[in-house]
Amino acid sequence: MQTIAVGASSMPVVGLGLWKIDPANVAQAVYDAIKIGYRHLDSAADYANEADVGQGIKRAIEEGLCTREELWVTSKLWNTFHREEHVSAACRKSLDDLGLDYFDLYLVHFPIALKYVDFADRYPPEWLFDPAAEAPTMQRDRVPLSETWSGMERLVDHGLARQIGVCNYNSGLLHDLMNYARIKPTMLQIESHPYLTQDALIRTAQEYGMAVTAFSPLGASSYLELDMASQQETVLSEGVVGEIAQRHGVSPAQVVLRWGLQRGTSVIPKTTKPERLAENLALSGFELSQDEMAAISGLNKNRRFNDPGVFCADAFNTFHAIYD
Repeated sequence: MQTIAVGASSMPVVGLGLWKIDPANVAQAVYDAIKIGYRHLDSAADYANEADVGQGIKRAIEEGLCTREELWVTSKLWNTFHREEHVSAACRKSLDDLGLDYFDLYLVHFPIALKYVDFADRYPPEWLFDPAAEAPTMQRDRVPLSETWSGMERLVDHGLARQIGVCNYNSGLLHDLMNYARIKPTMLQIESHPYLTQDALIRTAQEYGMAVTAFSPLGASSYLELDMASQQETVLSEGVVGEIAQRHGVSPAQVVLRWGLQRGTSVIPKTTKPERLAENLALSGFELSQDEMAAISGLNKNRRFNDPGVFCADAFNTFHAIYD
C-alpha cells in the first residue's frame, strides 16, 4: 500500500474517515475496511463513535486480520480541551474509548478554544456550552494556541502520541506555530477537493516538511445530509471528471481521489458500503496525465463546505469565523 512520510513514520495515503458514521454501524464498517485492506483510520472525539470504532479494531486484531502496529490511527483534540491541563486527559479518554495505548497521530481539531466541559457533564461536549439554556451559544475560552500546542508536545513526551499536528489551520497560523513549536507539527489536515484546491496552503505546509491530509476529498457528498451543500454542487457529476473516468475505466470518485493523491496529499473518504470501501482503496492501477490533473484543478471555486464562519452562526447562535 502506498504511504506518505509523516515525520519519521509512514502513513497509508488512503484512510477511512469516520465522521458521521452512526455508532450502530461504525464497528462493522471498521472491521470491513480492515478486512478489505485499510490500515489507516481517521477518528475524533467529536465524532461520538470512538468506543464503537474500538470494537471494530479489537475484533479485527483478535481475528488476526492485522496487528496494532500495522494500523495507523488518528484522533483529534476537541475545542473544549484546549487548556494545557486538559489536553492529556482528552487524549487518554479517546485512547480508552478506542482500546489503544497510543495514537499514531493526534491533531488539534480546530483553532477554536471553547470553555471547558467536564467528561462527567457531557461527552463529547460538542459546540454549545449549555444545550439546555434558553438561548444556547458557544462559549469561547481565552486560550492561546501556543498553550494548546505545549499540551500536545507533552503527549509525545509521554508516549501517548507518536506524531502531532493540526487541522483547519490557515497559512498565518502555520507560520506562527512553526515559530514557537518545540516539537514541530508533522501533519496538516484540511478540507480539500476539486472545488477547494487550497494550493497555497498545501504548498506552505509541504515547504515546512508537513504532510497534508485532505478531508471531504469528494466534496459535497459529506454535507448533503446536513443541508450544507446542494445536489448541484457534486464534483462527481462534472463532465470533465466523467470523461476522465470513462477514459481510464474507473469511477468518477476514483478519479477525484487519484487527483488528491497525485497532488501529494493523503485522502480519507467516508463510506460504510463494502463495495465503496474497496473502490476507494483501488487507486493504484491508473495515473492521471498532467493535462487531466490541470483540468480537474481548473474546477476550483474556493467552495468551502466545512466553514465555522457559516455553520456556527446557523447552528450554534455564535458567529465564529476562522477563514477570511
